[in-house]
Amino acid sequence: MNAPAEVLLSPTQRSALLADLRNALPARCVLAEAEDLRPYECDGLSAYRRLPAVAVLPETIEQIRAVLRVCRTHNVPVVARGAGTGLSGGALPLSNGVLLGLAKFNRILEIDPDNRVARVQPGVRNLAISEAAAAHGLYYAPDPSSQIACSIGGNVAENSGGVHCLKYGLTVHNVQAIKLLTMDGELLEIGECEKPGGLDNPGYDLLAVLTGSEGLLGLVVEVTVRLLPKPERAQVLLAAYDSVERAGEAVAAIIGAGVIPAGLEMMDNPAIRAAEAFVHAGYPEDAAAILLCELDGTNEEVSEEIMRVRQLLLDSGATEVRTAADEAQRQRFWAGRKGAFPAVGRISPDYYCMDGTIPRRELGRVLGRIEELSVEHGLQVANVFHAGDGNLHPLILFDANRPGELERAEAFGTAILDLCVAVGGTVTGEHGVGIEKLAPMCGQFTAGELEQFHAVKAAFDPAGLLNPGKAVPTLHRCAEFGRMHVHHGEVKFPDLPRF
Repeated sequence: MNAPAEVLLSPTQRSALLADLRNALPARCVLAEAEDLRPYECDGLSAYRRLPAVAVLPETIEQIRAVLRVCRTHNVPVVARGAGTGLSGGALPLSNGVLLGLAKFNRILEIDPDNRVARVQPGVRNLAISEAAAAHGLYYAPDPSSQIACSIGGNVAENSGGVHCLKYGLTVHNVQAIKLLTMDGELLEIGECEKPGGLDNPGYDLLAVLTGSEGLLGLVVEVTVRLLPKPERAQVLLAAYDSVERAGEAVAAIIGAGVIPAGLEMMDNPAIRAAEAFVHAGYPEDAAAILLCELDGTNEEVSEEIMRVRQLLLDSGATEVRTAADEAQRQRFWAGRKGAFPAVGRISPDYYCMDGTIPRRELGRVLGRIEELSVEHGLQVANVFHAGDGNLHPLILFDANRPGELERAEAFGTAILDLCVAVGGTVTGEHGVGIEKLAPMCGQFTAGELEQFHAVKAAFDPAGLLNPGKAVPTLHRCAEFGRMHVHHGEVKFPDLPRF
């Protein structure tokens, strides 16, 4: 599917823009030929593709500043791109704009074991931070499934989570400071840039505002992240269930008992079978659903909680409960979960990954409704999600080569997000809004709330040149979607209350 068309730069405008960019950057850092631009036409949400007018790959902060000033002079929009692993079209380029890649900003600037922080450039891979900190017995907690490839700058842009976000939080809870450039080229230092480990700064919490802002407010050029000591022990329980609803109820039982696992993940049968065929993690392929529950801490704490959670799982109707016998088996259990997305890619020509969040108490009923929607839309779905915090990742299977299937998949996905909002949830947990969820955003937020979002953007980017058209829909776009606001209760589905 092609994204909505953009107005192209005229040959004269593009020529002038290229000339100024080539004066500001080394020749190797400016890409203008179609074959060179092709790798930047989409992110992980590959249903939308578009070539930028120009792509630039700066190597220094001063070069980024120069690019921004050139673009401001020419009134040309800028889209920042990290590793390109995003799943909502947030890094989709603009045909009349510059794609600014940050892949060359890949240095770990400092590991400070005393203050338990790391200073890194935005192109550093998520996993590389933990690898560098391991020598000091430390690690970086947020661990998206794409952590082997995704960049920390992208994690900040989307406020990424991972399987251990239940206990240790999302990116916003693990970033202590960022440095970013505004569209005017001004370098801002937000958070505890010069005094890691210190007290909170006075004033508004701009660090939280910027984390998850999807490149609309500024370009991140440095991140200071919090490091944690590796726990003395970590152990995983695998529980199998004969119904998805029972597995959902088990999640509520664990949290209700006051246990906060390091990770609490759930997979339904299609996801189990796909992951097992791909990773050979040792999953029970006949189970309707499995829960993976990791407990960490001291040896004594883990021993006590393992027994307690095991009993909770059995009491909740688990047909089988396994405890990872050693570290190798623990890693295999998690490899299956983290490999679920590529595993599903092996059994379907295409899949559409959704990302909604709901209250945990609604887990069983929402999953039941997703199964009904699967029948209504004639498309299979595999469910993989962070059960502990209610972050769903339904994977809708389709074949883009069959007429109408992509459109049905998108309609199915929108119905899932409407469902999430109707039960008191939200349209995204960690993948961002990008261009994918603009219509559902119109359903979640009122016109007044959307105007406030745009007011925040205008405070940072008055000209509206940073990643325009993403994340926050305009009221005009909402009117085009025919969704000025879907009030709680207007989405109808069986046996769910009105809100």
